[in-house]
Amino acid sequence: MSGSIRPRPRFARRHAIDLGAVAAMIAVAIVGFGPAFDSAFFLVTGFGALVLGLAVAALGALLRWGVLTVAAATVGVYVVFGGALAVPATTMGGIVPTLESLIALAGGVVFAWKQFVTAVAPFAASDAFLVVPFLSVLLTAVIAGSIALRARQWAWAVLPTGVLLVLAIAFGTTQTAVPIVQGALFAVTAVAWAAYRRAVTTQQYAAESGSISSQRPGRRVLAAAGVIGLAVGLGAGASAVAAPSGPRYVVRDAILPPIDMRDYVSPLQSFRAFVRDKADETLFTVSGLPEGARVRLATLDAYDGVVYNVASEGAGASASFQRLGDRIPAAAPGEPATLDVEIGELRGVWLPDAGYLTGIRYDGDRADDLKRSTFYNRATGVGVVTAGLREGDRYTLDVVIPRTPTRAQLEEAAVAPLALPPQQDVPEGSASLASTIVGGADTPFEQADALATTLSTQGFFSHGLEGEVISRAGHGSERIQSLLATPERMVGDDEQYAVTMALLAGQLGLPARVVMGFYPDEDAAGATFAATGEHLHAWVEVAFDEYGWVVFDPTPPEDQVPTDQQTVPQTELQPQTLQPPPPAQDPVNLPPDVPEDEGNDDDDDNDAFAWLAIVAYIAAALGVLIVLAAPFVAVLLLKLLRRRRRREQGAPSQRASGAWAEVIDTARDLGAGPPAGGTRRDDARVVADTLAAPAVVAVAERADAGVFGPGEPADADVAALWLEVDEVVGGMRGSVGFWRRLRSRLSLRSLLAPADKGTRPPKGAATPAATKDPT
Repeated sequence: MSGSIRPRPRFARRHAIDLGAVAAMIAVAIVGFGPAFDSAFFLVTGFGALVLGLAVAALGALLRWGVLTVAAATVGVYVVFGGALAVPATTMGGIVPTLESLIALAGGVVFAWKQFVTAVAPFAASDAFLVVPFLSVLLTAVIAGSIALRARQWAWAVLPTGVLLVLAIAFGTTQTAVPIVQGALFAVTAVAWAAYRRAVTTQQYAAESGSISSQRPGRRVLAAAGVIGLAVGLGAGASAVAAPSGPRYVVRDAILPPIDMRDYVSPLQSFRAFVRDKADETLFTVSGLPEGARVRLATLDAYDGVVYNVASEGAGASASFQRLGDRIPAAAPGEPATLDVEIGELRGVWLPDAGYLTGIRYDGDRADDLKRSTFYNRATGVGVVTAGLREGDRYTLDVVIPRTPTRAQLEEAAVAPLALPPQQDVPEGSASLASTIVGGADTPFEQADALATTLSTQGFFSHGLEGEVISRAGHGSERIQSLLATPERMVGDDEQYAVTMALLAGQLGLPARVVMGFYPDEDAAGATFAATGEHLHAWVEVAFDEYGWVVFDPTPPEDQVPTDQQTVPQTELQPQTLQPPPPAQDPVNLPPDVPEDEGNDDDDDNDAFAWLAIVAYIAAALGVLIVLAAPFVAVLLLKLLRRRRRREQGAPSQRASGAWAEVIDTARDLGAGPPAGGTRRDDARVVADTLAAPAVVAVAERADAGVFGPGEPADADVAALWLEVDEVVGGMRGSVGFWRRLRSRLSLRSLLAPADKGTRPPKGAATPAATKDPT
């Protein structure tokens, strides 16, 4: 009696280990969704779906549910629990499903995948984006758990868990979770579980065949796990040392790729046009700007002799813009502030901001479009909106305004170890002029301060507008060369002086960059700053170790103007720099149109991306359908392969026995299987009476003759037997209704306990002497 119940605990323990292994592999994939969400609630969603999915798989195995029943249970779990775990904001009290939550869940099956890879990450836990991890984990747990508990080829359970891990990576962000640890845990769990199942299967077969196993399964598992752990540890260590430093590519980058700043014109080229054409127009308004803070429009650190622009390569990385999420880690310490900005006449892609962003929230009809097209460079504090800014656009900025170090602190500071892009085509004599200006200045701050002081005190200010001293626009190498040709007669505005100081500082080895932005006048009062073209400025920032980027203003005061025309260098008396002609013929009246052109180019790119998004959406929808249909297709494929094996493999007597096994398995799937222990003829009578198929008896007699007759039957006889089996099976299925016939096609009864079970030893086990079927 005790011997009859002894195997039961081992059976239960083996299934618990199977579910534990599947759960561990899925848990590794759940962690991979982390970078896409701004809170840990996704873990509740993921592990809740894991528990529910494994529960469905366990009940299905315990109660011997068919595929349709398991699928129906999965849908029921998705509908009942999906509201609280995937769309909690739409439920009543965060738990009870509502009509809104049911609609969100139904639409999420198809639309959530597209939204997940096209929206801006990280996502809030209240958004419907949680449908993606909930649904994918639930389906994976049901499929992998069912395979592990019920299928003979249990190792296939690793496939859906691996697909989930790849899905979490591909649908995530460029920010990784813990990739080395994830890969190591997944590999250890999968291989250790495989070693355990292999040992258990081999021991069970050895016990059934009468042989003695020389080693207990536990010892085999421990030995295999030790080797695996050592290998994975060495591999993880090597991966940590030799991990690639290149970018991580994910699906969202293929659909909405990172922007290429080379497609956009440097805003510094529009400096003079802003000052001339937008002097009295409100470009934008900002409230909440702290005293002394400046609004940044662009940060430029690459000079090619023609224009100062953002750098696409090197440590400066001022062109490395990333897709903006709801929360941004602060790039520098400082005082937090909240700014409300409303766009007026400003156009283009450059986003007015201040300090370093920690968050941004758009308002208005274009909020979603602006959010999806916003990119940010944390190193330079610059934002770009590829959809383009329009009048009425509103947004709120959460920023950190860096603290300004004292002069005493800066005099003792060293420059930051930054490698900005090398300056190209710098005006001749710049290095010697820079050395002359700094003179005996020893510290980096004293050198930078000497450059800014010399330019601002010895130079003259002029925008070159009507009624002002002639001053050419531009900041190319030739323009800066003419400015420096006669230091005592320098004339220009912020554009020329900021570029000049940045170039001279670069010759001294100081990491300097040019910043274009706005700030109010010193005597301006009020909580709201209305920025116009008159408030546009350019200044220089130099990086100091421990203090970050420090502002220097090399531009002379606006009231520091030449006393007469003789102070202006003759090299600047160019015909094209005389008083500007009427606006219709003004050759430099281009910059205001540049942003619009950029927007048109961006619209073309957006059209291409839109097509990619449509393709991705269709692919995601097809992927969901494939995942849902995969269990049914797998059942049909396994039955087809089993039938082919029975019909084509083995000796003629084995193929004859397989023909009868095909009949019995079909009857079992139709719910008319005979009881165990009977002979073929007894079973044939039961099937014939239940399904009204008298031809089954003749098939049983021919199968008995093929198996127990003298010698092996002829191949032609076996082939004729299989033809009769095809007719009989067709008649059996035709004797029942459509739905019963469909359920039989997808039934797992014959796969879990086939009629010829036990006639083939597991791979790797010793094969006992072949005997003919005694039935």
